[in-house]
Amino acid sequence: MVMTFILLPWKPELVFTGTSVMGINPVTEKFCSHVDYWDSLKKSDYFSLEGLFDVLKQLRYYKTPDLESPKYQILKRAATYEVRKYFPFIVVETKGDKLSGSAGFNDLAGYIFGKNSTSEKIPMTTPVFTQAFDDETSKVSIQIVLPLEKDMKRLPDPNQEGISLRKVEESIIAVSKFSGKPTEDVVCEKEKQLRSNLIKDGLKPKMGCLLARYNDPGRTWSFTMRNEVLIRLEQFTLD
Repeated sequence: MVMTFILLPWKPELVFTGTSVMGINPVTEKFCSHVDYWDSLKKSDYFSLEGLFDVLKQLRYYKTPDLESPKYQILKRAATYEVRKYFPFIVVETKGDKLSGSAGFNDLAGYIFGKNSTSEKIPMTTPVFTQAFDDETSKVSIQIVLPLEKDMKRLPDPNQEGISLRKVEESIIAVSKFSGKPTEDVVCEKEKQLRSNLIKDGLKPKMGCLLARYNDPGRTWSFTMRNEVLIRLEQFTLD
């Protein structure tokens, strides 16, 4: 269930996933009880401080640019993370230096601003991804998402060596959102916490992770930044 909280200027979305249990009176054959069990709560009482805090946590402000982003569906929202199904999208990518780094970004920006085989200018999107392919972050790439309308066969080739285009296939990903400056220490700690919570909940995280940065760090107050750590999952099913 997704609801938009229209009483706040930034109109945050409230997301609740879980199970609804309906009771039926055998005599009248009408519903006589209704209990919702939220994935984000340990106890699903009719009213609880835990539930109130869960709602308030979702009302906080994250500055998200009005730009196109990869499409996804929220499958589960737990207390500390979401499980999303991401639909396919295309990235232009090159070698990065670290998860929180920006090495290679200017080369990618050059590609979408017209430094390509046809001099085509491509609209900017959000977020910028950095991806570590192993747990030691020994191999990192930086990626810009291309508009969903683009097709691999019709995209211009990069002019610069080391830049490539890649289609990211549909995948199930666990995501933890946070604000503040995403320094390397912060990102690694968030990844560690997310991986631990996934394992505790019986999920199977894959090796490696991604950092999604939605904001221009030079133009955004750190406490309003939207950052996300993402870990792909194996064999996820809804109970």
